[in-house]
Amino acid sequence: MQTFTLFFLSALSFALVFMSLLWLLAKRINKASIVDPAWASMIAVMAVLYGTMADGDPVRKFLVTLMAVFWGMRLAAFIFFMRVAGKPEDPRYKELLTGWGEQRDFKLFRFYILQGIVAAVFSLPFLIISMNPRPGLSGIEVLGVLLWLAAFIGETAADLQLEAFKADPASRGKTCRLGLWNYSRHPNYFFEFMIWCAFFVFALGSPYGIVTVICPALIFHFLFNVTGIPKAEEQALRSRGDDYRDYQQKTSKFIPWFPKK
Repeated sequence: MQTFTLFFLSALSFALVFMSLLWLLAKRINKASIVDPAWASMIAVMAVLYGTMADGDPVRKFLVTLMAVFWGMRLAAFIFFMRVAGKPEDPRYKELLTGWGEQRDFKLFRFYILQGIVAAVFSLPFLIISMNPRPGLSGIEVLGVLLWLAAFIGETAADLQLEAFKADPASRGKTCRLGLWNYSRHPNYFFEFMIWCAFFVFALGSPYGIVTVICPALIFHFLFNVTGIPKAEEQALRSRGDDYRDYQQKTSKFIPWFPKK
C-alpha cells in the first residue's frame, strides 16, 4: 500500500506541475484548448512511468502500457492537429473564458489544476494493473484487451469518417451520416467510453481492480453532463439547424443502432 500511495502521489505531483506550466503556455499563446491533447498524452506518460517503476508481471505491464500509449497518443495527436493547431479557439473555451470575465486567468488555472487531478485518477487502472505480480493473463484480462481493441478501432474509424466528411466542400452546413455516424450521433464518444470500460475490465484481473470503475463512470458523466454531448449538440443546432434536428430524431444519441425511417 505504501508503494501504491507513493506511485500515485508522484503521478499526481507530475500532473499538477505539468498543468501549471501548461497554463502559462496557454496564457502566452492565448489558446486554452491546448489542455485537451495535453490531458490525453499526460495519462499515457503516467502509464509509462508506472510500467517502468512498478514491479508487476512484465508481460502484463508491457501490454497495458502499450494500450495506454496507443490510446493517449492517438487521441492527443488527433485533437492537436485537427482541433487545435492552426485552428480558432474552441467555442466551448471561448464561452467559458468570456463568462469568467476579469477572473479568467485564476479560473482557467483552477480548471487546469482540476484537469490534472482528474488525469491522475484516470491513471489508476494502469497503476493497479502494473503492480500485479501474478504471471500470465486471466480470461477477464484477455476480454479487456479484446474490448479495448474493438473500441480503439471504432473510435479511430469514427474520427476518420468525420474528418473525411468535413473535408468535402459539399458537406458544408450538413450533418455527417457517414459510416458509424449513421448509427450514432456520437460514435467517437461511445467508443471512448468503451475504451475506459475495457481498462476497467482489464483491471478486474488485479487486486483492488474494482475501484477503477470510477473511470468509466466519470467519463460517462463528462460526456453526458459536462463538456461532451450537451456542448456538441448545442453547437450543431446553432450551425446546422433543421438538418441536425432531423438527425436527432432519426439517430441514436449514443449507442450505435439502426436509424429510424
